Amino acid sequence: MRFVHTADWQLGMTRYFLNGEAQPRYSAARRDAVAGLKQVAADSGAEFVVVAGDVFEHNQLAPRDVSQSLEAMRAIGIPVYLLPGNHDPLDASSVYSSALFTAECPDNVTVLDRAGVHDIRPGLQLVAAPWTSKAPLTDPVADVLADLPADGTTRIVVGHGGVDIFVPDKDRPSLIRLAALEEAVDRGAVHYVALGDKHSRMQVGSTGRIWYSGSPEVTNYDDIEPDPGHVLVVEVDEHDPAHQVRVEPHKVGRWRFVTLRRSVDSNRDVADLDINLDLMPDKDRTVVRLALTGSLTVTDKAALDACLDKYARLFAALRVDDKQSDIAVMPADGEFDDLGIGGFAASAVDELVTAARADGDEADDARAALALLLRLADRGVA
Repeated sequence: MRFVHTADWQLGMTRYFLNGEAQPRYSAARRDAVAGLKQVAADSGAEFVVVAGDVFEHNQLAPRDVSQSLEAMRAIGIPVYLLPGNHDPLDASSVYSSALFTAECPDNVTVLDRAGVHDIRPGLQLVAAPWTSKAPLTDPVADVLADLPADGTTRIVVGHGGVDIFVPDKDRPSLIRLAALEEAVDRGAVHYVALGDKHSRMQVGSTGRIWYSGSPEVTNYDDIEPDPGHVLVVEVDEHDPAHQVRVEPHKVGRWRFVTLRRSVDSNRDVADLDINLDLMPDKDRTVVRLALTGSLTVTDKAALDACLDKYARLFAALRVDDKQSDIAVMPADGEFDDLGIGGFAASAVDELVTAARADGDEADDARAALALLLRLADRGVA
């Protein structure tokens, strides 16, 4: 038996840093990743899909987002089981109980809206641990494991949340205790645990049967999400008394959120950055966060600004992270001698250079004015 394990679709997600028209394309890509599971299922022979929480970004979605999301699920074509998570819990405002969701939910979609065992077919059960609030007071998964027998029935646990071995705050009541999961696996009551919450693909523990699938489309930068954009095809041998499991990742995500850390201390460093950005493929589906440090002349800083302006128009988003960046700008000796100006204008430039070599807000204003002057003189064009 094979099935697809996925999680954290967070349909309706927005990202504040995306350029104007990039946000609709990103939203569409998240839905396309969902609809694209039809091909993954067909290629692998999967019997069904389990979504281990956070199907939606939150419960208060625009009607258009709900309708388009349900249509993407319909396109999968095989049974899809949705687990409410911390983003879309089964509370009083739940999207799953809304009139729109109820009216338009496709026949192949089932919400795991009850904690405990769900019979899928003879010999196969899903054991669900849905969130009913944003702040559970107990481990939501341990509560559904306690009385499961080791009777040969194939059982897939579907849970959502942080596992205690990954979280510093060990006293958080909603943490999933790994020991309880492994005990259920070891005694043969559970054969695979499909988890959601982490947006990066990750095996948990040493059994080979407990996994986070990660989000099928990237949601954060690569230093936070090292391995996003996957779904997992899980094969369970129902004819083997030990129910051997094989897990195979499938890459479905198409977007990238990249962090580039660079030292820029000369015009050559600026040129190298330009080349690196130019060589990056799929710019319309790539978000770049820059962490830049160094010391530049006003001329080289103007060239850097022109470079960044150029690529900001090409990438889905490109921004300099102020918290991780520190570029000192200082006029070089003779840097403004060949502008071809004299008299009062030349004296004004000299005053700006003097001010730019000081400290404080006035120095920043002077550097900005000198950079603008160079841009107008076409010396900062990348």
